[in-house]
Amino acid sequence: MAPLLLGLIFAAAALLLVKMVAGRRLRPGEPPLEQGWIPFIGKAIEFGQDSSGFIVSCQKKLGDVFTVYVAGKYITFILDPFLHQFVHLNKQLDFEEFSTMLSAKVFGHPPLNDPKIPVSNEEIHKLYSYLQGDALNILHGSTTENLKNILRQEQMRSAEWKIDCMYDFCCRIITEASYVSLYGSAPTNEQKQITELKEKFVQFDNYFPYLVARIPVELLGNTKRIRKEIVSYFTSKELDQRLNMAQLIQARKDLLDSYSYLQDDQKAAHHFAFLWAALGNTIPAVFWTLYYLVKNPEALAAVRAEIDHVLLAASQRPSADFNINLSKDDLDHMVTLGSAVDEAFRLSSSSMIIRSVKEDTTLYSKDEPKIKLRKGDWLALYPQILHMDPEVYEDPEVYKYDRFVENGLKKTAFYKGGKKLRNYLIPFGSGSSKCPGRHYALAEIKTFISLLLTYFDLEILDGEKPVGHSKNRAGLGILLPDSDVQFRYKSQQ
Repeated sequence: MAPLLLGLIFAAAALLLVKMVAGRRLRPGEPPLEQGWIPFIGKAIEFGQDSSGFIVSCQKKLGDVFTVYVAGKYITFILDPFLHQFVHLNKQLDFEEFSTMLSAKVFGHPPLNDPKIPVSNEEIHKLYSYLQGDALNILHGSTTENLKNILRQEQMRSAEWKIDCMYDFCCRIITEASYVSLYGSAPTNEQKQITELKEKFVQFDNYFPYLVARIPVELLGNTKRIRKEIVSYFTSKELDQRLNMAQLIQARKDLLDSYSYLQDDQKAAHHFAFLWAALGNTIPAVFWTLYYLVKNPEALAAVRAEIDHVLLAASQRPSADFNINLSKDDLDHMVTLGSAVDEAFRLSSSSMIIRSVKEDTTLYSKDEPKIKLRKGDWLALYPQILHMDPEVYEDPEVYKYDRFVENGLKKTAFYKGGKKLRNYLIPFGSGSSKCPGRHYALAEIKTFISLLLTYFDLEILDGEKPVGHSKNRAGLGILLPDSDVQFRYKSQQ
């Protein structure tokens, strides 16, 4: 029996190998396929080296809709922006399954859909109402005060020019302001602990792409230890001591505490996942906004003039004690600053919006042929292609701070093929996966930039080389800089 069993095993293995090498046969209506010749790997190497360049090359070869075999997964890319709305309407395309498993893998908490430890995804999502309306205004007010307190300390140390690295500077201030605004303050001075949290966050964030790629955390050096140390900031013992916690975090804490089967470290890991969501893209977005402004004197002068105008209209005159208050209405009136933020998003955003195909389905549209999708595959939107499309944006490689301003108002009319685009800028995802914290993030970015430009002079040091985009976060959100840049700042007299 043993030789027969061994023969059957070898025959099965041979059939599997033949299937892997031969690849998938297209069914009628399915998009063209680029699957490569290496079993399991497919086109993963080319995709990993330069995802945007690879997708553009596939687009030129195969059109706006095509499927790519990447590391054991068939991914259908939809690059026609006019098809996005039909993706969102299809009930067989699911975001929750992908995002739930990804968060659990990266941050080490049980999946929300784990039948052994069920946590209600619906209840978690209900809490995002605290990122709207009055609750958002309260959170914005708290964040503004914390930013002012931190920058006031910077002001006291910078009567003369002070040199720093810009990304580290942004990371330090945004980490502290966001952490204290969301999770409250400690009853005693915690500056040392916050500095350590920021350093650990940066170390963990460097390995984030590898965790997303499903590389076991045990193979990533000390990443597992660092993750555990960050999680320890959010245990019940630590959180119960904190003062003035945001309504959203308190409600989230109460909900997680109501699940008695969750262990304390599992709840803490959920809190860490939320902190990463608040910081992971906001920090680089703040950096790119500030970097492009300081690097372009015309843009810097225009945004400064607008901030001054808005403050004057609100009868606010800045004084050394950081007396100004920026409401959401004030920020909304800063059209040029808003454009500068959007332009930084356009140039640095590299999100890949993924849906898993729950059942065989067909994607219908008004003008295009039907698109057949297969159960178990992924569907992906890649907005960076839209953001760099010269038909939509003139000279897309060039930074234009006022690209999103028209006749003194926010410009919203962008066209492709003579048709107006419904979604022309997509830095926060779309449809069911649209970031619920986008309004808070935008307010924090604009407030930080407004305070910084009001109270400080800033210059990039002579001789600093231009900063480019690191490709290791391609497809995962706002790209990090490929190097830091030295700048100097001092308090305005």
